[in-house]
Amino acid sequence: MAILSIPDLNKTIHDVSEIRHFLNTRGIFFDQWQADVVFEDSANQEEILKAYESSLTPFMNSGGYQTADVITINKLTENYEAIRNKFLAEHTHSEDEIRFFVDGEGLFWFNLENEPVFNLLCEKGDLISVPEGTKHWFDAGETNPFVKAIRIFIDMSGWIPDYTGSGLEGRFAEFRVER
Repeated sequence: MAILSIPDLNKTIHDVSEIRHFLNTRGIFFDQWQADVVFEDSANQEEILKAYESSLTPFMNSGGYQTADVITINKLTENYEAIRNKFLAEHTHSEDEIRFFVDGEGLFWFNLENEPVFNLLCEKGDLISVPEGTKHWFDAGETNPFVKAIRIFIDMSGWIPDYTGSGLEGRFAEFRVER
C-alpha cells in the first residue's frame, strides 16, 4: 500500500484515492495493479515479464511503449552503494519513468515547481509514471534494500538521467516514512 508524505507540511496520506488524486492533479500517473505472483529469488526477467504480460501489453500498446525490463535490487546487489547514490541525486529524464512494483518497495521523491517537496513510498502492486522532465530522485533503501520492478520504455535512451546538481536531496536524507 502506497504512502505519500510531505515532510515540510508534516503530512502523511495513506488513503489510495487521496494519493491518486494528489498525484494525478500534478501530472503524475499512479495506479495499483494486482501483483499476486510470488517469485523465487532466482526468477529471471522473462519469467517476471511473462507473469504480467496480460496487464503490460494493453498498457504498453495504449501508451506507445516499446520495451520493458525488470530491475531487481537487494542486499546482494553488487556495488549497491554506488547504484543507490546514482538514484539518490535529483535528476530528470527525457522520457516518462514508469515502474510497476511486483515486490519490495522504493521511495520516489518529487521536486515540482511551486510545491513543497513530497515523496511516495511505492510497494508491491503500485504503478507510477513520472512524467519526462520532472525533477525527482529514488531511494531503494539504506540498510536492507529490496525492489523488484518492471520498467517500461519507449526508448531506453530516454532513461539516461540528467542530473540537476541542486543538492536538494541532501536536505531530506534523514527522512523516514511514517507507516
